[in-house]
Amino acid sequence: MLNYCSADEAVRLIKSDSRVFIHGGAATPAPLVEAMTRRHKELRNVEIMHLHTEGPATYARDEYSDSFHVNGFFIAANTRPFVNKRNAHTQYVPVFLSEVPALFRKNVLKPDTVLIHVSPPDRHGFCSLGISVDVTRAAVDTAENIIALVNPNMPRTHGDGLLYYKRISAAVYSEEPIFELHNGKPTESEKSIGHHIAGMVEDGATLQLGIGGIPNAVLGFLQQHKNLGVHTEMFSDGILPLVELGVINGSLKKVHPGKIVSSFAMGSRKLYDFMNDNPEVAMLDVAYVNDTSVIRRNRKVTAINSAIEIDLSGQVCADSIGSSIYSGVGGQMDFIRGASLSEGGKPIIAMPSVTAKGVSKIVPFLKQGAGVVTTRAHVHYVVTEFGIADLYGKNLAQRAKALIQISHPNHREYLEEKSFELYGKCW
Repeated sequence: MLNYCSADEAVRLIKSDSRVFIHGGAATPAPLVEAMTRRHKELRNVEIMHLHTEGPATYARDEYSDSFHVNGFFIAANTRPFVNKRNAHTQYVPVFLSEVPALFRKNVLKPDTVLIHVSPPDRHGFCSLGISVDVTRAAVDTAENIIALVNPNMPRTHGDGLLYYKRISAAVYSEEPIFELHNGKPTESEKSIGHHIAGMVEDGATLQLGIGGIPNAVLGFLQQHKNLGVHTEMFSDGILPLVELGVINGSLKKVHPGKIVSSFAMGSRKLYDFMNDNPEVAMLDVAYVNDTSVIRRNRKVTAINSAIEIDLSGQVCADSIGSSIYSGVGGQMDFIRGASLSEGGKPIIAMPSVTAKGVSKIVPFLKQGAGVVTTRAHVHYVVTEFGIADLYGKNLAQRAKALIQISHPNHREYLEEKSFELYGKCW
């Protein structure tokens, strides 16, 4: 069905002064990205858009600044040093993950070309976006040119990720392994946080949780729970043992009962094999998955998100360290709000009390230039290894007291002094 060409031939569709979107996460089409970068001498002023991507982001390097300009919705480790060195404020778009597809569909930032990674066409001629549907569904719907890395190792997933082969402008065949993410064992701090959160999860809850030590620690403590569901923007291997045990079965979900609903996944080959042609997994457009009106329809939505720092009033910074961009807004607010509106829902911000260097993550004030991702009006529960602070319905002084009680003991005296300066004797 498809006529294959080399990566270097395929990327000749990219023109100067155009906009290119790159498929993200574990689906990053590295050979296409590398081939595009090799054209740096021929191309000028190409705007590169993406979420989190894996592999070398060579296009972001200083020496290619005349050729490529990053304008990303999420800044990952592979682009972070280049973006912040050159001027992150011209290369980062703060936007809720649920609204990125609208930027494409409303022609605000419509891509001219997309670089994607898909499964081979099935007998009906449909490829699959596989493990990363997210905003890529909208990108392929709106772009003029679709350059596809076609790989039999990419799972064929059910949901919104199907793409008819005739929509592909140029196809490159590859059998390279899909990127795998292997998380290490949770730290003692992460285990404590996981234990606290697991105690908050009720039977019949619908979970939103991401990737990393804290989500994995939470999942590790849920083996005695019953009838849990999953509606999340992303997931990893941590859910597999609970699916195998029947703990996660989605039987009590109101939206897509019996199905694991997500928009992208990153993990091991075991995870990708589980997803392959599995009708239990629905990989859907993130504009739908992260829609607050959809999220709230499930009962007991328990949303677990992280933070870089939180001030004593409850403001959550999750995308920057001061003015230095670290990641992105992502779907935190989508799910914090959705869980808040869900019947019996629990929106949770979870983080260690200190950084790896011992610096407190609970602070009197956010760093100058820091972005507020979750406002103090939206935050409910904050969890560290030292306990749970419920900020809902509390005034500023009461919030400060609750947060100080779950801060690291080494920093409590300082935080108490600052709280007294801010809120006086009422503290």
